[in-house]
Amino acid sequence: MTTTATPPGVDSGPRRLFHRLPLPTERTLRGLAVASLITQAGIIVTGGAVRLTDSGLGCPDWPHCTEGSLTSTPEMGSHGVIEFGNRLLTFVLGAVALAMLLAVIRTLRSDRPRRDLLYPSIILLGVIPAQAFIGGITVWTDLNPWVVMFHFLVSAVLVGIATVLVRRSQRPAGALPPRVGNPWLERLGLLTLIGTAVAVYLGTVVTGSGPHAGDPDSKRTGLDVALVTQIHADAVLVLVGLSIGLYVAARALGSPGRTASAALVLIGVEAGQGVIGVVQYRLELPELLVGLHMLGAALMIMAAVDAWYSTRWLPSTTPDALSGNR
Repeated sequence: MTTTATPPGVDSGPRRLFHRLPLPTERTLRGLAVASLITQAGIIVTGGAVRLTDSGLGCPDWPHCTEGSLTSTPEMGSHGVIEFGNRLLTFVLGAVALAMLLAVIRTLRSDRPRRDLLYPSIILLGVIPAQAFIGGITVWTDLNPWVVMFHFLVSAVLVGIATVLVRRSQRPAGALPPRVGNPWLERLGLLTLIGTAVAVYLGTVVTGSGPHAGDPDSKRTGLDVALVTQIHADAVLVLVGLSIGLYVAARALGSPGRTASAALVLIGVEAGQGVIGVVQYRLELPELLVGLHMLGAALMIMAAVDAWYSTRWLPSTTPDALSGNR
């Protein structure tokens, strides 16, 4: 039996098919990165809508919606439709993340490979199935508040990674921007990011102790709502102080990057979150304001990650870098 060797330089099978895909443009990569960020933030908002409409157990099983049916049935009413619709959005996230990763991999055989986008893309795609499984655990545990918190926090981390992906995609191909070069500013940026993470976590504890469980019969943490709310508010005040400090330090040090403007955006988001938080507490947590507060949490994560990232890298301004943006 004889075999026919593949000629040098010619791929066969799936590899040949893959490399026939068009090389993505810089605009395409940036668009996919932005789509990744929007979908990751969007699933937080839609997940909040599931909980706020008491649809958390609209599909009482997982991965099936109910025993014998993969999808919601008319008997489940609107709660089943809302919960199953949110599950379907996971496939949208997966499709966007897969398209992003394939586009990045396709560039690796070109003269301008985007290796800086590879690891964030792998993480986003890799964690989505795990996140779906965690969502299944929330159903199996009848919306245990601690599992629900973890489910949200994983999404929050993915929003942060997608924010980094967007910023990296805005670099011209082949360009590595110089470091800012101020370790104290970088440490303050990291401390601000940690403060954001603590504030967001404590916010989930408040939510897990409040009235919006996702189902009328689901358990709560049992913690005193007023106490955990006060602790959360104190953490936010510390965060605001750190953010103001980051802005002042960036201006005082004459940082050539965009740290001052990024910190100012973060302060603005925190101010908006603070107003919504106070109003919703005074009005006894109306659903609409709670949903806006969840959207604000996603925006605050984006702003905090962006502010931290700005303390590490300057925008690319070299002629070679600029030429890659054509």
